[in-house]
Amino acid sequence: MTSRRPLAVRLLRLIALFAIVWLAVSWLAVLILRFVPPRTAATMLERQAGALIRGEKDFRLQHRWVSWNDVSPYVPLAMVAGEDQKFPFHHGFDFDSIQLAMDAADEGRRLRGASTISQQTAKNLFLWNGRSFVRKGLEAYFTVLIELTWPKQRILEVYMNIAELGDGIYGVGAASDAFFHTPPARLSAAQAARLAAVLPSPRRFHADHPTAYVQSRANWIQQQMGQLGGPAYLQARQAPRDTRRR
Repeated sequence: MTSRRPLAVRLLRLIALFAIVWLAVSWLAVLILRFVPPRTAATMLERQAGALIRGEKDFRLQHRWVSWNDVSPYVPLAMVAGEDQKFPFHHGFDFDSIQLAMDAADEGRRLRGASTISQQTAKNLFLWNGRSFVRKGLEAYFTVLIELTWPKQRILEVYMNIAELGDGIYGVGAASDAFFHTPPARLSAAQAARLAAVLPSPRRFHADHPTAYVQSRANWIQQQMGQLGGPAYLQARQAPRDTRRR
């Protein structure tokens, strides 16, 4: 019995040390990325590895970082209108949407997305695609770190620079070049809405040649952009309006 106790103590100490190192390293990474533009993201690396494994010889990943001031204000607004209208006000999690998703699952209806832009940023930047409990737990952990460390504008800036907006096309810089042949600063409200409209399935839909569904969704997003109050909505601090998500 006495010989086992030191072994158990050493094991607990190793676990505690690992936890402390993990917390320090992960928080340091998040802190650095508050100020330094990420050169790549986990989902980009995953996409490149997948293309290599599948032998997609013609695959070319496109990505170009663009700072907040060099992007049309319609772009972040369109993403908020289409993906997460409560973004300026929540602290990383939309518990109302989570409850609605759980209710839908209990009733056997089609699962609806409940991830906020903060959660998607955490997943895209640090994690892999999938639905395992481990990944969701890590996503929640990094979401908390990001919300505690970054201002909302930085979260949106990183999100619109690493979100996949086409097959192998990541971020608004590469997407504006590929789809509209115009600088990101000159994207119109309609073009921004079309970029946001493909986010549910960017490898299937195309912002430059929208299907009827994509155009319909883009029209809805643009309508929501107006109802939210335009780009000023992202600087608002009052309670959000009661707008319905499509």
